[in-house]
Parts: sequence; C-alpha cells; structure tokens
Amino acid sequence: MYNRSPACQASLHNVNKSLIDMYQSSKTCAKGDDVMRRMSWVLAMILCVTVVFAGCGKKDAASVVKGLNNVADTLQSKEGSYKGTGKMTLYTGEKPQEYNIEVWYQNPSYYRISLTNAQKDVTQIVLRNDDGVFVLTPSLNKSFRFKSDWPENQGQVYLYQTLVQGILSDNTRQFASDKDSYVFDVAANYHSQSLVRQKIWLSKDNYAPKQVQVSDGEAHVMVEVKFSEFKFDAKFDKDSFDMKRNMTVQGDGDPTLGTVMQVDENGNPISADDQQTDGSTAAAPKELGDFGMIVPVYMPEGVDSKDTNKMENSASHTVLLRYDGTYQYTIMESRSQDMAVSSLASGTVVDLGFTSGLLTGDEQKTLTWMNDEGIEFRITSANLPVDEMTKIAVSLQEQTGK
Repeated sequence: MYNRSPACQASLHNVNKSLIDMYQSSKTCAKGDDVMRRMSWVLAMILCVTVVFAGCGKKDAASVVKGLNNVADTLQSKEGSYKGTGKMTLYTGEKPQEYNIEVWYQNPSYYRISLTNAQKDVTQIVLRNDDGVFVLTPSLNKSFRFKSDWPENQGQVYLYQTLVQGILSDNTRQFASDKDSYVFDVAANYHSQSLVRQKIWLSKDNYAPKQVQVSDGEAHVMVEVKFSEFKFDAKFDKDSFDMKRNMTVQGDGDPTLGTVMQVDENGNPISADDQQTDGSTAAAPKELGDFGMIVPVYMPEGVDSKDTNKMENSASHTVLLRYDGTYQYTIMESRSQDMAVSSLASGTVVDLGFTSGLLTGDEQKTLTWMNDEGIEFRITSANLPVDEMTKIAVSLQEQTGK
C-alpha cells in the first residue's frame, strides 16, 4: 500500500466527489442513452483514479533526496547506528580481488570495517574508537594505529554516510527508478583521481544501500560493492569497538597478546624502546619470517627501477627498492617484530581498497600500510602524486615475494 501525501489524498477526494456528482447528474439523462452514458462516465473516472493512485506511489529525485537527508540526520542522533554485510570486488589490478565486508557504525564516530580476502581467508579490520584509528590483522597478531579524523574528510565506498554525501553534494545527479531501487548516478568523491563516477542503488523501503559501482573516466567499473544485508538501528555490545576485543576475533582468545605497530610523522617505525614511556612491558617479539622481495608490476610512465637492496642480517627482513625518472621514490618493505604503542602519528587516511594506509609528511610524503601477511610497506617521495602511490600499492598487493 502506498503512503499517500496530503496533496495526493486531496486529489483522490476531488476525484471521488466528481464521480458522485457525475453519477447523480446522469440520473436526469434520457433513458435511451442512460446506460451507455453511465458506463462511459464510470469507466473514465476509474481510469482517472488509477492514474492518481499510480502517481501517488512514485517518488522523484527531490523527494528521495529529502528522505536521505532525514536518514542522515537520524544517524547523527544519539541512537544512530547501522550494520551491513556484503561483498566488494576490486578491478583495479591485473585480476579481480574479492573481499567479504562487514560494516558497523555507532554514533558519534565509532566504526568497524572487516575486510576478508576471499582467496586467502585472511581478515583485516579498520577500527575507529576514542583511542584513534586502527588497522588490525588478528590472525597475525599485528596492528597499526594512527591519529586521524577519518572518515569525516575521506570516506570509503562501503560507508553509508559517504554514499549519501556523494548524492547530496552533486547538483547534477542523475536519477532513475527500477522495481525495487532508487538509482543515482553521481560524481565519485574518493581519494583516487582515477575514480570518476559512481552508481548507487538504494532500497525503496528504507533507503538502505543495495549496490555501488565506481567507474573510471572510460566508464569501466573499478570497484563494486553488493550488500546482502543492511540494518539501521543496530545494537552493539559495549566493547564492540574495543581494539583488544577485535584483536581476538581470529586469535586464541587472549586480549593481552594484541600489540600495535606505530610510525612517526615521517612514516618511520618507532622503536620499542622509544614507545615504552608509560611503564608497560613490550610483548615478546613475534618472528614471522623472511618474505623475499615484493616488486610492483606498476610503474608510472617515464619511471625505471634504479636499484634494489636487501639488508643482510635485518631482524625485520627489510628490503629497499629505488626508482628514478619522471618521479623519484623509494619503497621500503619489512616484516618487523610486534611493537607496543604509547603515542600516535597524525596523517591522512588513504583508501587502498584492500586496506587503509596513512599518508604523512609535507614536502616529502610517505604512504605507510600493512598487508594481510603482516608485511609493512612505505612509499616515500618528494614528487610522486598520491594517486600514483595508490596504484603502486595496489600492484604490490597482488604480488608475492621472490
């Protein structure tokens, strides 16, 4: 049954009144044409009623946008929350990468995004709570923490607020409606300049997201998210967004084992000795082993490999790869021992698709992230654009050590 607006109800009332008036008037007609005229009028008015009903059941772009504004306001209220599950497919590399996703949000700014690599069955969790932003790999007992206002200034394709903001901020939005969904085609507002447009399917029932496709300048779909379930007003446990609890999701159940790798303002790892200013005891080192050398398949145009260097007798198995040409940059790879944390680095969160990275520095920028095998990467350059850093990071994700 349609939810009729006051204007719609008024139209139906006028149609009903006209039907009654015309029927009463028909009684005064001559008997020769009486039956035929009554039938014609009744059929005509039935058709009018049908048209009015059909019009009352449809919504245009303006009414849907108004509804989205109301939903966004509700999420900012004290009880605002949601929980969604689905599948994300990345087409940014040589072959598609699939991830099972789970997204949690609770007002005012608690987030938990679980990304499980469908091929490797390894889960990383992006977590935001009062202590900062974390990237956790529970199965390896590895974590990464930094200070950021994410996702206020840089959201992800699987975050509902990011999708709504993309629709509301594009005054040239395109709107369509299918059987079950409202469909918006709007400008993409993500960190990568190669992502230009996004198509968003919203449920007609409650504006919940059903599907998202993000495309490049040639209309090729680069990222696709399909939600299998999405629920507003979700309920969470008190410690659902706690770092230690989430570190035991795939661990052995001991929350004291979770330790966190930390970087300074330039993206350099902070040593365990420097971090133990709070009197706590660092966790025992966890040796994950040599991983070889991981070489990216993507290089910006006009760039060549300059040299590679694997540091001998390095406890973290550190590897350095240097590149020269149009841009000059260095890639550092390591798999260090676990470290505890006492301070936070500040920077900008960069969505890499398969995880989140931290961009630090001013004149010389460093993009730092950790993959699902516990390997830490840093790309450092004074002139390499962030979009190129992201492409390099994606190509590294697909490679194994040599």
